[in-house]
Amino acid sequence: MRVSRCPLCRNSGDRIPDTEFFLCRECRGFFRDFRRRPGREEERARYEAHQNDVDDPGYQRFVSPIVTAVLRDYGTDHSGLDFGAGPGPVISKLLSDRGFRIVPYDPFFHDRPELLEDTYDYIVCCEVIEHLYSPGEEFLRLKRLLKPGGRLYCMTNLYKQGMDFKSWTYIRDPTHVFIYQAETMDWIKKKYGFSSCDIEDRLITLGNFVPSH
Repeated sequence: MRVSRCPLCRNSGDRIPDTEFFLCRECRGFFRDFRRRPGREEERARYEAHQNDVDDPGYQRFVSPIVTAVLRDYGTDHSGLDFGAGPGPVISKLLSDRGFRIVPYDPFFHDRPELLEDTYDYIVCCEVIEHLYSPGEEFLRLKRLLKPGGRLYCMTNLYKQGMDFKSWTYIRDPTHVFIYQAETMDWIKKKYGFSSCDIEDRLITLGNFVPSH
């Protein structure tokens, strides 16, 4: 069985038969064979083909777990970053319409590197983290972008024990290059120094709270 190196934790992973993925022995993430990942132009074309109309009610419902969480936890005086906003930054629109200060960043569609020099009270990553080619570097970056007391909201489909990985539709998207489990998110929490990791179905919230003395 061929062994490859995990892009999150750099440990070894074992090939899952009849798939393009490996399962990491350490962080328990699933990562796509590096040779089968799409190139940059193919990746961009895939994203451009998505139906991402910010005014579409179905799209708005899809992102509602993150929007609801931000509305619950923050106010208009806080700053937010929509990281990996894509061609249709619906979360930015929905929150901005309510007077929130949030800016979209995306390496393909909103490439403003100066936004990554600031820090934020909250960061949203909706259907983003499964697309990260270098998740270790990106989670380190996201942690640095968060202010003390901040939260990182991620939305993705986690693999759960008992699911048939080979037939799971989520792995069929060629731009889904890293798949997480609950234990992978716990590994990320510990590795990058997040204070908490709460999972509610597709919504994962990583806290950056400083312990009180």
